[in-house]
Amino acid sequence: MVLLESVDLPWKISYVRSADNPRAVSAKPLPPFVKFVKGDLNLETASSRWRLQKTLSCLILPIILLFSLVRPALVTYAQDWPQFLGPTRNGQYVGSDLIAVLPKAGPPVVWKKTIGQGFSGPVVADGKLILFHRMGDKEIVECLDAVSGKEIWRFDYSTRYRDDFGFDEGPRSTPSIASGRVYTFGAEGMLHCLDFATGKKLWAIDTHQQFDVRKGFFGVACSPLVEGRAVLLNIGGAKPSGLAAFDRETGKVMWAVSRDEASYSSPVAATVGGLRTVFCFTRNGLMGADPASGNLRFEFPWRARMQASVNAATPLVTGDLVFISASYQTGAALLQIAGSAIKKVWSSDDVLSNHYASSVTHNGYLYGFHGRQEQGPSLRCVQLQTGKVMWSVDSFGSGTLMLAGEHLLVLKESGELLIAAAIPKAFQPVAKAQIIAGTVRAYPALAQGRLYVRNGNSLVCVSLKK
Repeated sequence: MVLLESVDLPWKISYVRSADNPRAVSAKPLPPFVKFVKGDLNLETASSRWRLQKTLSCLILPIILLFSLVRPALVTYAQDWPQFLGPTRNGQYVGSDLIAVLPKAGPPVVWKKTIGQGFSGPVVADGKLILFHRMGDKEIVECLDAVSGKEIWRFDYSTRYRDDFGFDEGPRSTPSIASGRVYTFGAEGMLHCLDFATGKKLWAIDTHQQFDVRKGFFGVACSPLVEGRAVLLNIGGAKPSGLAAFDRETGKVMWAVSRDEASYSSPVAATVGGLRTVFCFTRNGLMGADPASGNLRFEFPWRARMQASVNAATPLVTGDLVFISASYQTGAALLQIAGSAIKKVWSSDDVLSNHYASSVTHNGYLYGFHGRQEQGPSLRCVQLQTGKVMWSVDSFGSGTLMLAGEHLLVLKESGELLIAAAIPKAFQPVAKAQIIAGTVRAYPALAQGRLYVRNGNSLVCVSLKK
């Protein structure tokens, strides 16, 4: 009997002869769905070699088809976190490789590293982590091995940013990794494109100088969105740049629209009603545009009446619905989009007013923080279609949250991680662990079953893998 196995589907086929053949060829075993059994073959003869070749040629096409069906399931087993709010930019991790219950001592620490200042979250792709932070008068883009934490390369440039309110003076914007490149947006508006493999600078633009941008309250916080050929940003200068697109290969400005000022939110792209649209929550409100041409599809004003206010949460798109939210007596709104038409489904300042952390959605319910960071916000579950509050944990405190499968991963500013089922019945944590010392304001990254968390001076990697 000859057992034929695929070693590296769909490109390689190898064989293993019967146990009584002393010249058997070894191959790594694979799951049963890629094993094929044929009759006895004597590979020393030309006819047997022809039979084997014919057998393999007949098998290759079915194997390729099978692999194309199986591959999506394999991809969802574990995933990277290449940009702000994850691969789909909505705070969701779809991998199925996480443990259900944390050890009593907390998740094992894989590695820990001393780092510089910043609210910029880490991002991970292809086994490498990109960290954007500040040490001294340098903004640093550092590439680390995601498994060991060892440095692979670093790139830095001078910065003179000073925070008017005495906060952290590092970068706020989270990098994006796309098509072998890294895009970063510094606290003073320096947009860089680096080679992901080497860290070599490919191009850079001083967006504040180019678009005549005045300094905002807390520096630049918009995280780059790579969509098609464009790198999209809310810049908000005196020259039209409420939403601007840069060619991802050259840095050349493709288009720039709107005189809206910059917020601290980041754009997101989605297909709604068959139209690919980029949604940008500027300081003045929500706008929708064609990411290829910049043609505005709609504008929806949503801004606090007071000057000392910000819009920070990223728009959350679900089907043809868009959820936007802000504090400072602004509140939340659910909008229904049909081309250039906007219908307000509901709005309220008493439901889910996000200060800076974006909400997530699961099975028709929103989960997020309600209230100002400095006032001890509540953690809430809200019915998406109606705005009905299903449960609320008052004075919970600030933090960030993401959705992993059927569970919420809530990271508090104190550095405590809580895991709870994403259900509208009640908030019932099944696990708690102190991951890092506070204060934690940067979004974490969850990639390949490992959680990466940073505060003002440390970056830690803990394993949540089964």
